[in-house]
Amino acid sequence: MRKCLALAFILGGITAAMAADNYPTKPVRLVVPFAPGGGNDIAARFVAQRLTEAFGESAVVDNRAGAGSTIGTDIVAKSAPDGYTLLVVHNAIAINQTLYAKLPYDTVRDFAQVAMIGTTTNTLVINPGVSARSVKELITLLKNKPGSLNYASTGAGGTAHLAMEYFRLETGTNLVHIPYKGTAPGLTDVVGNQVQVMISALPGTVPFINAKRVIALATTGSKRSAFLPELPTLNEAGVTGYEFDTFYGLHAPAKVSKDIITRLNAEIVKALTKADVKDQLFKQGIEAQTSSPAEFTKYVRNEVAKMGKIIKASGAKAEQ
Repeated sequence: MRKCLALAFILGGITAAMAADNYPTKPVRLVVPFAPGGGNDIAARFVAQRLTEAFGESAVVDNRAGAGSTIGTDIVAKSAPDGYTLLVVHNAIAINQTLYAKLPYDTVRDFAQVAMIGTTTNTLVINPGVSARSVKELITLLKNKPGSLNYASTGAGGTAHLAMEYFRLETGTNLVHIPYKGTAPGLTDVVGNQVQVMISALPGTVPFINAKRVIALATTGSKRSAFLPELPTLNEAGVTGYEFDTFYGLHAPAKVSKDIITRLNAEIVKALTKADVKDQLFKQGIEAQTSSPAEFTKYVRNEVAKMGKIIKASGAKAEQ
């Protein structure tokens, strides 16, 4: 019996390796759990193009929006672990683990991380009528007049909301949250002074900054943004340790073979190291980032823990 089990194990390994060598033999579906347009869609279409070129089989984007990304994400979690249904998603995969009291999947248990694709930083902006002209001055204003300023977000539990809650918790300040249905409506009301402050994804914010309709004080990433290198990060501006990048990555169902994950990762990393590819993504507002599956797994798990702390401390709730 031991010999039979050993033989079965060896044959199983050989079969899995052969499947990975032949992968893919049919179209690959990339599920985006948001509507077309925006960073997730841009990242997914980049991956689709590169995998199609590399493998000679079509990789197609399938937008499955709804319920704060949980509908599309659940489709992938429950799909066959054969590498033909993959997920492209941003921070929501880490946020939702704590934000929702009940999820139909578990971020850590049900997914394998394949590759980081890129990051987009966010920007802290204010209405020009606010007297502050630096992060330090804004913090002083908020501490002297707690609750006197409103801040916009792109919806309760979204990245803009949690980024500002993170700022509020780290600085001991108090602002009133006003949720909107997207970046543009929120920024429009910052311009109109219905709300005074917002942390917003950089690509959609730059036109407002360039037109001097809002004033940018800092970016939220781990390093200065290549889009606005003159702006300090919040960490540099005195909010020590603050870091809140928006990241985009490729994920697979947890039981997809390591050989398939390795092949997918290798093709994406190879594409992301090309200057013309980096430039294409940069023009879309995304800075290319590469990682091994293990590095990306560690990153996502750290984000799950970090977002969990912010959500619990702030009391943030998902929109119903």
